Amino acid sequence: MTIDGVQRIALVDGEALDLTYLEFELLAHLVAHPHRVHTRDQLVTTVWGYGHVGDGRTVDVHVARLRRKLGAEHRHTIQTVRRVGYKYTP
Repeated sequence: MTIDGVQRIALVDGEALDLTYLEFELLAHLVAHPHRVHTRDQLVTTVWGYGHVGDGRTVDVHVARLRRKLGAEHRHTIQTVRRVGYKYTP
């Protein structure tokens, strides 16, 4: 997986993913910090910003969409840490 922050492109096996702005930001943040567990609150604050009104379910929905877009071979790279949040494991 390759993340190009300048061109705002995420590539998986050489194919560009069709990501929304927030999906890209979430994936880029997780990939930039591999193996680190991020709580849902941390992700909301970091990716959505302080002004975001919502809850951790918002993160869950975006992670589910990301996993679908990553496909069967790469969806496991975003792992759920029960009762905590998510981590990226390349």
